[in-house]
Amino acid sequence: MTISSQRKEDIIDALRRGTVPQYGLDALAVGLDKFSDTFNEELGKVARGSGQFKAIRGEYGSGKTFVTRWLRERAQQIGFACAEVQISETETPLYRLETVYRRLMERLTTSDSPSGAFRNIIEAWFYTLEEDVISQGDIDPSDAEALVSATDALMEKRLGEVVKTAPAFSLTLRAYRRALLDGQEDIADGLLAWMAGQPNIAAEIKRYAKIKGDIDHFGALSFLQGVLTILKDSGHPGLLLVFDEVETLQRMRSDVRDKSLNALRQLMDEIDSGRFPGLYLVITGTPAFFDGPMGIQRLAPLAQRLAVDFATDARFDNPRAVQIRLNGFNVESLTEVGCKVRNLYADSKRTSRIGNLVDDAYVEDLARAVTGNLGGKVGIAPRVFLKKLVGDVLDRVDQFDDFAPRLHYALTISDTELNAAERAAKYASSVDDIELDL
Repeated sequence: MTISSQRKEDIIDALRRGTVPQYGLDALAVGLDKFSDTFNEELGKVARGSGQFKAIRGEYGSGKTFVTRWLRERAQQIGFACAEVQISETETPLYRLETVYRRLMERLTTSDSPSGAFRNIIEAWFYTLEEDVISQGDIDPSDAEALVSATDALMEKRLGEVVKTAPAFSLTLRAYRRALLDGQEDIADGLLAWMAGQPNIAAEIKRYAKIKGDIDHFGALSFLQGVLTILKDSGHPGLLLVFDEVETLQRMRSDVRDKSLNALRQLMDEIDSGRFPGLYLVITGTPAFFDGPMGIQRLAPLAQRLAVDFATDARFDNPRAVQIRLNGFNVESLTEVGCKVRNLYADSKRTSRIGNLVDDAYVEDLARAVTGNLGGKVGIAPRVFLKKLVGDVLDRVDQFDDFAPRLHYALTISDTELNAAERAAKYASSVDDIELDL
């Protein structure tokens, strides 16, 4: 796999900050081969017009966010649009699907639009509609009024059921196009924002399109249908939508939690019914969320849909199941990813000195030291380990000719650089003392 110099720098910068890189994750992937074929198969099914749902379970540090971003890269390579939505009680409560839809649209990306992709997708779609109208030979391309009218008619036809369930969707699209043709950019921008679920749109903008209010819970589902149709028509085979940190539902009020679980069940049922062709919905959560009393198990129909046998040896886990588990890191896999990062860093600097001073044995020693400082819990260690490896060791070797890590560096980990789960691991007297996401 060839990675550009800029992408290498972006990966290293993210690890230095202690975050998961946005792109280039194939260069760091360890132990994901067993999922690769299944993900490719499922993306292929979605591209052919089906809907798919996948739940990814794993303890903190097992790589859930890494896997979803790794999957996003694969999806974007074959033309998918993608969005990652962080579920939270205040910002994005799952039971308020209109808010989830708004976050989806804010975070919508494509391979050529890392941000603000919605406008580009809409413009590409209108271009496609116009080309289809012109190719029929019934309209003179120089007759602007006839072309607009024919394009509007084709738009209504393509949107199909969406027009019936959410007439405001097509009304707004027609008004958006008319505003652009009339040179009213502010109105066009406002209409596009309204379509993306943004609140507080000026009344005069809504009057222009003859629409009222804001998109509600049920309208959000219909608008999602419309977005999927537009994506397909504009050359994107589907949408990968990730709900990350769904386990935060466990810490919400019981009424909010129950409504959110029911919303998740509703989405699963709608996908199964075929309402969202071209949607691949992925959720992530901890085992406690899927198996504990404060999570999925509170809603029996949802628990039944997500039930998977994990009592069998993990070697025989079925990657095609609706729920898959990540087994997390051991010292060997932590060392392997550390060596990959070391090689990436050395390659970006075009020097052999880094490889000589930070050899495989040193990377393993650092992995064991970080793990030991975190109560022996290897699964908690990856973020801190990679941050230390890049920021404390590799950067110093690169900048100081006389720096030798075995001589001059002693690992220290302060509470201020740890999150709650990592601090809990650090002060646990045994692995059994560590409590996560309860």
